[in-house]
Amino acid sequence: MIDQQMSLRGGAARLPVRPRTGRLLVLAAVFVCAACGLVYELELVALASYLIGDSVTQASVVLSVMVFAMGIGSLLAKRLRCRAAVGFGMIEAALALIGGSSALVLYASFAWLGDSQYALVGFSLAIGVLIGAEIPLLMTLIQRVDRQDAGGAVADLFAADYVGALVGGLAFPFLLLPMLGQLTGALFTGAVNAAAGGALVLWVFRRDLSARSRWLLVLANVSVIAVLATATVLVDDFERAARRAVYGDQVRVAVQTGVQEVVVTGTDRDSLGLYLDGRLRVSARDEYRYHEALVHPAMNGPRARVLILGGGDGLAAREVLRYGDVRAVTVVELDPAVTRLARTDPALSELNGHAFRDPRLTVVGADAFPWLRADHGRYDVVISDLPDPGITASTKLYSAEFYGLVAEALAPDGRLVVHAGPLGARPQTFWTVEASVRAGGLATRPYRVTGRYAGFAASPDRGGGEDREREDWGFLLAAPGEAPQAALAVGGPEPRSLRGRELREGARAAAEARLPGLLPSTLVHPRYWEDA
Repeated sequence: MIDQQMSLRGGAARLPVRPRTGRLLVLAAVFVCAACGLVYELELVALASYLIGDSVTQASVVLSVMVFAMGIGSLLAKRLRCRAAVGFGMIEAALALIGGSSALVLYASFAWLGDSQYALVGFSLAIGVLIGAEIPLLMTLIQRVDRQDAGGAVADLFAADYVGALVGGLAFPFLLLPMLGQLTGALFTGAVNAAAGGALVLWVFRRDLSARSRWLLVLANVSVIAVLATATVLVDDFERAARRAVYGDQVRVAVQTGVQEVVVTGTDRDSLGLYLDGRLRVSARDEYRYHEALVHPAMNGPRARVLILGGGDGLAAREVLRYGDVRAVTVVELDPAVTRLARTDPALSELNGHAFRDPRLTVVGADAFPWLRADHGRYDVVISDLPDPGITASTKLYSAEFYGLVAEALAPDGRLVVHAGPLGARPQTFWTVEASVRAGGLATRPYRVTGRYAGFAASPDRGGGEDREREDWGFLLAAPGEAPQAALAVGGPEPRSLRGRELREGARAAAEARLPGLLPSTLVHPRYWEDA
């Protein structure tokens, strides 16, 4: 073979361009391929966090498997160095196909098989092997284009690789996700990857390829780009089918915001379901039980100014606004798309009692943690209606540091209420949150709502589990100084204060939840204190 003979002799490639230009073209290909490789990596992490949850674990799995696989790929590439040009071209075609389709396959495995963990590991391994094989082959190619010392060639290659990784890492969240979305963004990246790798080999090194190798590469790259282009055309139909498989046939709204995926199901207020990043946040069948238990115990006392952290669906605000002596309610919601939906969606706005039309209510689009650092005055009641503490992205909002900021925002006789997760299913989660509230300078009164609810929708955010008899919502009522003694009786299931044996068990669970030398704070990763 021509390309094999040229490589074995170590001679310079017969280039259609000057050696210096050829070297720049190789480095440009390195730059593009590195950017695409990092996009595949970030795509896997982002989609796995959405589909599986626990972003820290998923990022650790993807990154560790990929780095390990890159080492294997580097070793395997030694066998291809004698045919570096055709080997690199085929590797880029395979990487473009596997990396570009990875998001589709992961989503499909989640939607129709119910599990995408094995697919995640498989794609991480395959993509890592292919990325690892790139540098050894590119090192051979750049040496044949422009003979230079090995140290200089390595420095040039890694510089282009690192800069490409930087561009890919920034392009993913700021360009690809907002403009194309996860699935189309991955397909587009694969097409760019195939075009860059194929163009380099078929143009710069075409004189070193045999006729058979040349046609093989053309066929491979054209096929890959055709597959990716076809998938791009069909991706909308695929997403609709996958959403029906996950959420049922009554999906009315499905939108990817800058923060999360928002899905609304149900045709009216009685069947409405609101999902954020695949997790059920609101079920019209039982949401009133949760929001009544969350809001009303904290409203016993001064309540002129109320702060709701989270609660962009307007349902906690609905309960607060039932009190005529409430003068001002501030809702701090990270995702403005959720509050916009709560204002405009007919079923959701009817469910929240058109709370956003009330002139007493003000909406702030901000992250609650930094927002609390600024002085916004003192509040009589602070309601923490936030995602479950077991979700990694929200753990900072269940930390001792966060509750210290809340304590500063409370009036001297103010109250805080926190949803702290299911006490029956995850006692250590609940009691770690309780310990964190106390570490923030507040005295606590834990309470729970238990029972077997008709139509209860199990979900990570509302404490559902397989044991229906143990379903519950756990809450913490807290205040500066002494623990609040507010009455807990409200409509629906009666919240029950925890006493005696439950408190002793809770103290034991809280002690076990803390790692030696660390303050009681859920900034400690949930896996350290769940199911211990």
